[in-house]
Amino acid sequence: MPQISTHDLSIHYEESGKGIPVILVHGHPFDASMWSPQLAGSFPGFRLLAPEIRNFGRTTSSSDAQNFATYAQDILHFADALALEKFVIIGLSMGGQIALEVATSAPERVLGLGLADTFAQLDTPEKKAWRYTLADRIDSEGPQKYAVEVIPKMLCPRTIADNPRLASEVLSMMQRCPIHGAAVALRVRAERKDYVPLLPSLNLPTLIVVGAEDAFTPVSDAELMKQSIRNSMLIIVEDAGHMPNMERPIEFNHALRDFLLSLGTIA
Repeated sequence: MPQISTHDLSIHYEESGKGIPVILVHGHPFDASMWSPQLAGSFPGFRLLAPEIRNFGRTTSSSDAQNFATYAQDILHFADALALEKFVIIGLSMGGQIALEVATSAPERVLGLGLADTFAQLDTPEKKAWRYTLADRIDSEGPQKYAVEVIPKMLCPRTIADNPRLASEVLSMMQRCPIHGAAVALRVRAERKDYVPLLPSLNLPTLIVVGAEDAFTPVSDAELMKQSIRNSMLIIVEDAGHMPNMERPIEFNHALRDFLLSLGTIA
């Protein structure tokens, strides 16, 4: 369980394998354990690294994120601390938006981009207001009740019925999320930029993955990104909700492995 210090951060990360670096960015309110099926998978020639973002999991900082771009800058500092000049970046949900921020702000560092169960457009006014309300709620009562309420949207009904152990693991992961870090992330995420106008300028091989039953970021959000990013491919994972990497790890890992191998000749 490595820990590395850089700037005002002490970053916890998990890693497996050797070769071309692949940074895996978790979503909200998750931590690096959400990438366990990938870290335990077989990706010959690639070094998978799953850092926990600022004040999530076991990553600590005395400073809050000043804006959403702070998380992307932290990823670049993490890469610098490990002497990673270039890397592939893969993110799920909020992690996908962090990956987009990295790819649009520092494209010269990125070999390939993976966007899982995420969306590029701004929140609607209603969703933006909901993020602020939820941040206040988490500040006052913690994430425990919210996690119970939202688990049916994180995982599809079949996953919950067929794999109660996974449902319990995801619930525990959400419930142990640090209160302050989770609340801050909701507020700065509500004020993030609109990435849609930037998508056509991306000139990176891009993998887009979405669970067919994702209640948070439906297939239409993934299709919008696919239409706008020229060098992109879209994989829809059946019988999966918002977390196909955990719900259907065989299918997800197969898609990720094929994508990574396609990058091997250009890295």
